[in-house]
Amino acid sequence: MTTSFYSPDELPSLGFKAYGKNVLISRKASFYGTENITLGDNVRIDDFCLLSGVITLGNYVHIAAGVMLFAGTAGIIFEDFTTISSRGAVYAMSDDYSGAHMTNPMIPAKYSGVTKQCVRICRHCIIGTGCTVLPGVTLAEGCAVGAMSLIDRSTEPWGIYVGIPAVRAKERSRALLEQYRQFETELAEKREDS
Repeated sequence: MTTSFYSPDELPSLGFKAYGKNVLISRKASFYGTENITLGDNVRIDDFCLLSGVITLGNYVHIAAGVMLFAGTAGIIFEDFTTISSRGAVYAMSDDYSGAHMTNPMIPAKYSGVTKQCVRICRHCIIGTGCTVLPGVTLAEGCAVGAMSLIDRSTEPWGIYVGIPAVRAKERSRALLEQYRQFETELAEKREDS
């Protein structure tokens, strides 16, 4: 039976730097520089995603349909238990829009003023549909970002952020941490049984 995901036997042919167990990658996703992309265990990348540059996806990460990750050499890191919803975009590099430099990737580097800064999405973060994350941002542990938000600066842990630019609207519940502990206990018990 053929599915829309590559089979485990097909994954090596994609050329990833490293990948773990239970990795589901849509045949309709696009990758540039797979030798710079590391995928943990239990990772799913859906249709029409584009991943380019130095990218690390931890364990239990979901990249929903139509997401664009532009990491360049600065890098994008999604830690464990993170997700980004459809049509989101994360940029670890960006042109200078001030007019001080020329723009676009066809211009020689000496004439452009490209910003390159790592983006880190910390554990238990969720990014809503249509969001944009800009270079240098760290989404602190446990943050949730509402749909259509622009994240142009780093956040504080366990907040719900919304808007353009995104601002902290309220605290996010930490109840999921108890579920996380139960989940980890179940996984440990399964490892002992096998």
